[in-house]
Amino acid sequence: MSDDLAPATGTFVALRNLLFTVAYEILGSAADAEDVLQETWLRWAKVDPDQVRDPRAYLIRITTRQALNRLRTLQRRREAYVGPWLPEPLLTAPDAASDLELAESVSMAMMLVLETLSPTERAVFVLREAFELGYDEIAAAIGKTPAAVRQIAHRARRHVDARRPHRTATPSEGEAVVKAFQRAVEASDLEELMQVLAPDVVAVSDGGGLKLNAMHPIVGVDKVIRMFLGSMQKIGGTLSTRPTQVNGNPALLFSFDGRLDGVVALRIEDRQVTGIYYVRNPEKLSRLERETALTLR
Repeated sequence: MSDDLAPATGTFVALRNLLFTVAYEILGSAADAEDVLQETWLRWAKVDPDQVRDPRAYLIRITTRQALNRLRTLQRRREAYVGPWLPEPLLTAPDAASDLELAESVSMAMMLVLETLSPTERAVFVLREAFELGYDEIAAAIGKTPAAVRQIAHRARRHVDARRPHRTATPSEGEAVVKAFQRAVEASDLEELMQVLAPDVVAVSDGGGLKLNAMHPIVGVDKVIRMFLGSMQKIGGTLSTRPTQVNGNPALLFSFDGRLDGVVALRIEDRQVTGIYYVRNPEKLSRLERETALTLR
């Protein structure tokens, strides 16, 4: 590393986890977020840090622009995706669950809600609600006026509020529900599954065309139980599950005959499971081998 790049490198490294979180929340893909960070670094390395008044705001602005460009490309790719698309799950450190704001912001349930926004709405919502940027800063990042950003933020917040979990479980509540779900699944206990799953539970599975999955979300406790237990029989082998933490929330790793099959993340409200998100696509499981540091600050 040249002496000229040392200050820029130090600043970028210090903010890297924050910038990755920005890109990941906008894109829902860790692999694409890493590419965005690489593009951000290449642009940052050409800038004289001494001429930048606020490096944090400047780097978030570059990251947001690159993420938006990539998101528009990804949306076309996702239209051709085989079956339902789920965000790439990230193994997170235990202390991530204690940051309730972070845990809700990057949860699989919230990430799916963000998928229903337009690219610009998603970027504005993430920057405003998760990272608490001002309207002027967001306007500079997305090329809109502050007045337009304010309107977009209001529209996006109203849209998300209508779809987000009404009551997010505390870490202890979440762990208790996950354990109950784990016991019920391992024992194929229909009665306990009926107790732990909400009547209107929704199950979404993502195989990406590489593994078996339901081609549409399954709604209703009876249908979900039949689908879930039926899928495990089709996969075959001896099921084992292991608690873990994905995107700051409790989850389960599913293995058959000792081989990792996928990860199940749960949306929990009022001590019942209202959403099951089963990521089986092997191309999305690489981030379960090591923890990913996420931060909103």
